[in-house]
Amino acid sequence: MITVRVADSDDDLDAWRRVFMVVLPNERAATIEEMRGSIREGLLRLLATSDGVVVGSGVAARSDFPRAASVAPRVLPEFRRRGAGTALLRVLARHVESLSDVDAMNAHVDDPDSRAFAEKFGFAEVNRQVEQVRAIGVEPPPRVPEGIEIVSVAQRPEAWPAAYAAVGVQAFEDMALDRPIFATLEQWNQEWIADPEAMFVAYAGGEVIGCAGLMLDADQPDRAENALTAVRRDWRGRGVAATLKRTTLAWAADHGLREVYTWTQRGNTDMRRLNQHLGYVTRAESIHMRAPLPLAV
Repeated sequence: MITVRVADSDDDLDAWRRVFMVVLPNERAATIEEMRGSIREGLLRLLATSDGVVVGSGVAARSDFPRAASVAPRVLPEFRRRGAGTALLRVLARHVESLSDVDAMNAHVDDPDSRAFAEKFGFAEVNRQVEQVRAIGVEPPPRVPEGIEIVSVAQRPEAWPAAYAAVGVQAFEDMALDRPIFATLEQWNQEWIADPEAMFVAYAGGEVIGCAGLMLDADQPDRAENALTAVRRDWRGRGVAATLKRTTLAWAADHGLREVYTWTQRGNTDMRRLNQHLGYVTRAESIHMRAPLPLAV
C-alpha cells in the first residue's frame, strides 16, 4: 500500500533529496539547508512509502509563471507502475487547488513514459528546455572589452540586488516562453544566486549591464550548473554575455571543476548558439507541460 506524507524532518528531507538524485542524476539537488531556507507560502514536499520503504517524492510550489503552480511527482525506477506517481500527484493537485490566484499547474517531463503519464491527467506541452554541457579544461581568463568591468558578488555584495532591477527583470520578460515569468527581489536574492565567489556582475560606466555565475553542487563538487546569464537590452550583441560566460569557465577551471551544464529555452537561439561557440554540446531536452485546474486526477 502506498502512503503519502509531508517531508518535514531532516531525515525526511534527506530521503527526498536521494529520490531526486536517482531520478535526475544530472541535476543539482538542493541541500537540506537550502531547502529549509526556501520554505515559503504554497510550498509542499512529500514522501511516498510502501511498507515503510521510500519509493518516491513530490513537490508543489507557486510558479514563477503568474497564476500557476509547479508540481513534480518522482518515483524511483524500480517502484514505478504501482500507483505511487498517481498517489503523489493526487495530493499535490489537491494542495495546488487550495492556493489562491492559481488556475494552472506546470510540470516538466524528460522521457516518453513521463509524458504519457502527464497527458493522462490533462497536461499538454507548452515549452521546451535544452540542456547543454561543457567539459572544463584549461580555461584562460577572458579578454574583457574596454570600458567593462567584471566583479564577483563576493567583491561587491550590493551588485546582486542592483542586477535584479538592471538585468533580471528584463531577462524574465524576454525569455523564449509562452508567457513571461516573474520573481520578486526577495526570490532573486535567495534562489537565483549561490556562492557569491562564483557569481559575477558586469559594469559599464558605473552601471550594471550583465550577470552570470555558477550554482555549485554539494553532492558532486566537480560540476556546477550555469546560473542565469543575462545582459541589459542596450548592451546585447556586444560581447558581454560571452565575456561573462568565459569568466565562469575560468573560475570553474581554477576551482577544479570538470563539467558545467546549462538549461536554455529551445526558442533562445542566440544563447544556445553562444554556448555552442564556447564548446557546449547538447545532452538532453526537458518538456514543460501545463494543465488547467482542477486536475483530472
